[in-house]
Amino acid sequence: MSAVKALIVGAGVVGLATALELQERGAEVTIYERHDTLAGSASWLAGGMLAPFCEGESAPESVVIRGAEAIDWWARHVPEVVREGSLVVAQPRDVADLDRFAAHTREWEKVDEARIGALEPELAGRFRKGLFYAKEGHVDPRVALAALLAELRAAGAQVWFGVDYHAGAYEGTVVIDCRGYAARADLPEIRAVRGEMMLVRTHEVKLGRPVRMLHPRIPLYIAPRADGVFMIGATMIESADPTGVSVRSTLELLGAAYALHPAFGEAEVLEMKAALRPSYPDNEPRIVEANGRIYVNGFYRHGYLLAPFFAKAVADRVFGVVV
Repeated sequence: MSAVKALIVGAGVVGLATALELQERGAEVTIYERHDTLAGSASWLAGGMLAPFCEGESAPESVVIRGAEAIDWWARHVPEVVREGSLVVAQPRDVADLDRFAAHTREWEKVDEARIGALEPELAGRFRKGLFYAKEGHVDPRVALAALLAELRAAGAQVWFGVDYHAGAYEGTVVIDCRGYAARADLPEIRAVRGEMMLVRTHEVKLGRPVRMLHPRIPLYIAPRADGVFMIGATMIESADPTGVSVRSTLELLGAAYALHPAFGEAEVLEMKAALRPSYPDNEPRIVEANGRIYVNGFYRHGYLLAPFFAKAVADRVFGVVV
């Protein structure tokens, strides 16, 4: 019996995770990515937080349930996955938002000033109340994408960068479209939600886990990476504008980071970019079969959290697994 042949269009997190899941089940995998490098996808600019319970504050229950398995999947493929939980804090004037956040989430522990300081010594004395989600984690998206790509290539996948896929190029092949917002012409319900992020470097602040600070205008998260680098994000703007980060967003992101810890005021700004997140009206991903393809799209801000679940679902569909 000949192997299943699968062609993946798009080398973002969803495309690479899907390709790997198919390859692990015996498929012959080819990947086309229209950008020249991994840095061309919106996945390159993500926060990489594996935080299903925190996301329950605004996301439907399906996101929480489907995302609960993500951290184990990532840990099998990326050794650098960090399992130190998530911390949510608020300034004294916004502390009521913690109760609202807790009411919409689960698997949390209420923490006081002393516990916050024990978890994150750099924040000692700065916040009186918070929520700790011990079962969550995070991964550096750029490390994760590179690890998936290396694993795919090592097992024989053909990966082509800077090449657009043209229909009909591969007969007898299952085509799985993971192009995100670039597939909007085929998926008219898809809209763009603009997200802006910043990378900064400072050795004056050390955090062991992502920290979310609740704020009336722009809820902030800061995710630590290697060598004193932090990702600060992210805005959610209903816009398909692909241009750079706005002055307003820059001020809000940096201002919120400074409020979390004043040492961020002296941080070196490494990068400021914006990406367009593909989203359906209900902000939940879907698998759609049309035009001779399987479309996997609409991941909103949950790409790293939900890619493992949908990669498995696509592989089940391709291999005829009944679930």
